[in-house]
Amino acid sequence: MELQTAFETRRSIRHYDAEKKVTKEQVETLIKAASLAPSWKNTQTSRYYCVLSEDKVAEFSQKCLPEFNQKNSAGAGALIVTTFVKGLVGFDNPVNEAGDGWGYYDLGLQNENLLLKATELGLDTLVMGIRDGEAIREMLNIPETENVVAVIAVGYKAKEANMPKRKELEEIAKFF
Repeated sequence: MELQTAFETRRSIRHYDAEKKVTKEQVETLIKAASLAPSWKNTQTSRYYCVLSEDKVAEFSQKCLPEFNQKNSAGAGALIVTTFVKGLVGFDNPVNEAGDGWGYYDLGLQNENLLLKATELGLDTLVMGIRDGEAIREMLNIPETENVVAVIAVGYKAKEANMPKRKELEEIAKFF
């Protein structure tokens, strides 16, 4: 698949086919692609916690996601929690106003690689930022030294999703 095609066909999917399973090998491929993204001074602080068994996915969903995201991710074959190690990026001289916020930036770059690789592999995804971070931390034994950021549902869509309207270039870009 060409990159432009992945850009144009990737969607946030909210209806998954529970009969189609996601393998550990597929998830490993997604994380390897994610890890190729750049990071602040190559610190590579992004971390991934992968919930793969059907029972654990159900338990995680019930304990860690609000009801609407339980519904949105129902049938997904895997849930991937993305985090980053605190305090390792943005602290060299000169420090800019982003500080440790670079961890979110770096993780965002990696997550986008993961989403696009999933599209290339014929998998579908949904990034969920509304979740119970402390319940996730407890259930997956995530250390306090990491910021819990998002949960990414991975699976196979049960129905098509249309691309929402995008803003015109003139609305989002200024040229000088």
